[in-house]
Amino acid sequence: MSITKSETNPRLGVLLMVLTMFIFAMQDGISRHLAGEYNVYMVLMIRYWVFAGFVILWSMRAQGGLRRAMRSAQPKLQFFRGAILAVEVIIMVIGFVKLGLVESHAMFASYPLIITALSAPILGEKVGWRRWLLVLIGFVGVLIILNPGGGVMSPAAIFPLASAVLFALYGLLNRYVARKDPSSVTFFYTGIAGAVVTTLIGMWHWEAMTLTDWAWMGLLCATSTTGHYLLIRAYELSEASAIQPLAYFQLAFASILGVVVFGDAVRINVAVGASLVVAAGIFTFLRSQMKSRNRA
Repeated sequence: MSITKSETNPRLGVLLMVLTMFIFAMQDGISRHLAGEYNVYMVLMIRYWVFAGFVILWSMRAQGGLRRAMRSAQPKLQFFRGAILAVEVIIMVIGFVKLGLVESHAMFASYPLIITALSAPILGEKVGWRRWLLVLIGFVGVLIILNPGGGVMSPAAIFPLASAVLFALYGLLNRYVARKDPSSVTFFYTGIAGAVVTTLIGMWHWEAMTLTDWAWMGLLCATSTTGHYLLIRAYELSEASAIQPLAYFQLAFASILGVVVFGDAVRINVAVGASLVVAAGIFTFLRSQMKSRNRA
């Protein structure tokens, strides 16, 4: 879908981005509830079924239709990238159940810094000393969150950390496949690969759900599809440099939800460490945008 200059609306794009982060935070809360009651693989399998249906319908309406969306110059890599995201989502939801929303999101917020660190060896991009310094600051923030010397470090911390690494790899692969495939193709493979992977895992773990939880499952699927649609619209209406830092609102919304609904505690070291991670992530993004403009 192409967007002309007259169709841009930066203010609406910002509002949609904030709303999207709120919806994604609610999605995380519902995922935590359902995964705490039922098998996480089954929950995410159903969620991906609906998401894949949304992707197919979206692709059918896009320019070139479904046939164009399926035609990739690198289908194996596209499928692998979508599979990584599905595994990342599974690991992150397990982290929600074992560690809570607050600490899981605080550590997951380090993924932009991991992208920066891995962009040099994987994509061959040049990373200057300033961005390496920001990566180091973010790493210090993660250590503060973990509090390894305090005797309270949870083994469950491996889940959000592993999720952040996988999501960073997914983000790098997004940039790599974009060299040959349009975004419509990438979006199609994201939904289809995720549905295939979660079905292969989740089909062995089916459990009967109560009528109430089926309603929660419906709401989970609705938040997933609505959130992705609004995210697409936000990037259509506004420049990425203006709205990408707003993604950290998800951390704030998820933390509030975790405290109010699930009784998660916000420890001082988590608040301080998360602040360092978020600040380093925002400055890293702004620095990369500045360098991109200078090259243009």
